[in-house]
Amino acid sequence: MDATTEHLLAWFRLRSVPGIGNLLFRRLILQFETPEAVFESHDDALLAVEGVSGRLAAALRRPHQHRDAARRELARAAQLGIRIVTQCDPAYPHLLLQIPDPPPFLYVRGDLTRCCCPVAIVGSRHATPYGRKITRRISRDLAAHDITVVSGMARGIDTAAHAGMLEAQGVTVAVLGSGLECVYPRENSNLCEHIAATGAVISELPLDAGPDAHHFPQRNRIISGMSLGTVVVEATRRSGSLITARLAAEQNREVFAVPGSIDSFKSIGTHRLIKSGAKLVTQVGDILEELPPWAWGETEAPNAAPDKRREAIPDLTAVESAVFDSLTVYPVHVDDLTRQLKLEPGQLASTLLALELKGLVRQDPGKLFSRIDEGQHPD
Repeated sequence: MDATTEHLLAWFRLRSVPGIGNLLFRRLILQFETPEAVFESHDDALLAVEGVSGRLAAALRRPHQHRDAARRELARAAQLGIRIVTQCDPAYPHLLLQIPDPPPFLYVRGDLTRCCCPVAIVGSRHATPYGRKITRRISRDLAAHDITVVSGMARGIDTAAHAGMLEAQGVTVAVLGSGLECVYPRENSNLCEHIAATGAVISELPLDAGPDAHHFPQRNRIISGMSLGTVVVEATRRSGSLITARLAAEQNREVFAVPGSIDSFKSIGTHRLIKSGAKLVTQVGDILEELPPWAWGETEAPNAAPDKRREAIPDLTAVESAVFDSLTVYPVHVDDLTRQLKLEPGQLASTLLALELKGLVRQDPGKLFSRIDEGQHPD
């Protein structure tokens, strides 16, 4: 068995240990970097991780009971041309790593590296002609700015969002609430093929997992988590799309809503979002103006070379420079910075504070830090 397969088996093994959910899995990877390192660690190091008990540390020492099933899963994925993308893989969505409980790995058909500046579009499965028309228009307009649309490939608004991107020859990503061998709904099988040919179809679920009801709220956190913002088009009072919008807000992402008729119960949810502070969208510019300008081609990315703003602030210490250069306008969690820069937590905290006082860095709720772009002011 090759080294890549053995490495992936370690990810499956850690994921299968009873008591290790996505949140604790992420903590372990942030601390030890790889599953192999987790299994090789002493109990003292394991117990220092929040959420690891003595019983759980002992469970990590037991033989892998599901090794054969994991090996069969990997073989089947390879046979179908499906790639397993782990949190340590460069293809793993960067923004998704910022949420508290990202999937340890994703099953991917297609190419996630084509995904650029993702924006989610979600809405009612029972969409009106108005909702489908507006969704396709917004998707086509986003495609014109090289922005990827992320959705759930459900009936109605999701399908219209993917279709609009494909019509404009843009890149779209479908996040399934089932395994990749169990495409749901069935009538979207052809759509799934087209999406995978130019973008990607992804899931955190085993290949043969069915579209069980409890899978979809979990799926929604991936849709919002890998996106800069979420646009809701048509949502009833109890629409699942409102869950996605709530998750986006909790993940410190933008929330947008398209207004509908005041007489339509299909728009009750979207109108409530607008009343609660979601950005009202009537055309694509309403979305673009809330995104980092470089995300849709107005200017270069702030970390592109040469970084003119960096040249204008020479009075940074070596540590401050390293921290500043590691940041972009995308919020990043302090634990990710600690792992990336290999600094002591106390030293990193004091450096971030110094950069905040110099007006170069902002802190958002949830210990998320980002670079303040030129011309932008901290709240």
